[in-house]
Parts: sequence; C-alpha cells; structure tokens
Amino acid sequence: MEISILQAILIALWTGLCLAGMLLGIYTNRCLVMATGVGIILGNPMAGLAMGAVGELAFMGYGVSQGGSIPPNHMGPGIVGAIMVITAGVDVETALALSIPFAVGFQFVLTATYTFATTLTPLATKALEKKNFKKFHIFANTTVWVFFIVGCLIGLTAALSAPLLEAIINLIPAWLSKGLSVAGNMLPAVGFAMILNMMAKKEAIPFVMIGYVLFAYLGMPTMAIAITAAAVALIVFFNQGKGGAAAEEEEVVFEDGI
Repeated sequence: MEISILQAILIALWTGLCLAGMLLGIYTNRCLVMATGVGIILGNPMAGLAMGAVGELAFMGYGVSQGGSIPPNHMGPGIVGAIMVITAGVDVETALALSIPFAVGFQFVLTATYTFATTLTPLATKALEKKNFKKFHIFANTTVWVFFIVGCLIGLTAALSAPLLEAIINLIPAWLSKGLSVAGNMLPAVGFAMILNMMAKKEAIPFVMIGYVLFAYLGMPTMAIAITAAAVALIVFFNQGKGGAAAEEEEVVFEDGI
C-alpha cells in the first residue's frame, strides 16, 4: 500500500497534535490513540487499533518515566509500527519489535526538544517581570508549538519513508522475521513484569495468582477477567471501609475506658 501526499500530511498533523497534547495532560501521546488515528487515516482502523493495543501492553512497564528520565517514546509503535502493519502487511508482533529502535531514537529527539524548551523559561520570566503579558503569553505557549512542529516532522518523515520501510522488511529473511515475531510476543509480558515489579506488594500477590489461574487454567477471556477483578476490587474496597470504621470505633472505646 502506498501513502498519498494527503495521507502523509494528515499523519504529520495527527502526530503533532498527539505529541503536543501530552503537554496539555490529555494523554494523546499514547500508542492506542496514535495508532488508531493512523489506521483511520490509512483506511484500516482495525489494524491501527490492534497495533496500538499491543503497544500499550508492552509500554505499560518500560514506557513509564522514572524521575526526570524520558522513556522510549510511544511514537515508535504508535506511528511507525502502525504504518508498518498497514503498508507492509507485517503482523503486529513483528512491527512492535521493529518499532522499538525508533522509539529509542525518538527518546533522544524529545530529550533535545525538552532541552531547547528550557531556554524559553527565562524569556517568559523576564517578560512577566516587565509586565509584558503579551510576550509572556507567547513564550509560555511556544513550547506547545515546538512539540507540535517536532511531531509533525516525525510523522511526515515516517509516512514518506513507508516505501523504504517496506523494502527493508522484505529483505528480512523468514527465520529472522519469525524471531522478531516471537520477541514481539514477549514484549507485552516484559512490560507487565516490569510494572508488577514496581507495584507488587505481598497483599496483592494472591490476586495476581488468582488472575493467572483464571487465564491459564480456566481459559477465561480477558474481558471476563477484567470484570471479575473489578468486582473483587469493589468488594475489598467496601470491606476495608467498614473495617476501618469499626477499628476506629473500637480504639475510641478503649481510650475512653468504657
């Protein structure tokens, strides 16, 4: 499949909007949002949605920023991966594995962009000290426009490079392509493992084990497990509230000596 000039421009604008929306706190920079948008633009929303879902699972762990660090960017699977799936016809697992180097490369691009954006802060501060609110407004919002332009350039480059990406993918031998597919299947598991490593507490281990039994041994679908988990979470939440109130009442009675 070839990407037309109009589609390339739309992908560029969509990437810019998604990246700039990150600064507004609306989470448009997620794999699921970006890949679905690319799928709609290229006329295959289901393929884009599938790529975004797999990317979200993988980036759940190592796509989270720690401290002041910048993680591999979601534009890798969200934009480049979706283009690979739709134009080159590769499966989502292989596209996920091939898009990780792009995600790491975009990580360095965004680091440079953040570094440049820090130079705008002193200009906005000086304008505010001089009570020049017009200049302050311009400098304060320039960062959003900078990220929008960077996103547009990345999206346009990715769209125009689709024939090159397809040619490179066609050069990959079958054994290596199978290996990349296996690696792509492992990445969501790695993402889950990393986030469980950060979040898991001894109190939550029984629930993890229950979820594993429901999936691996009972064969329950993901939606059924999610509904079951929500029900268990509500039960635990309501019981903890009642237990906390009872414990507080008992403590008061003990202090009063009655």
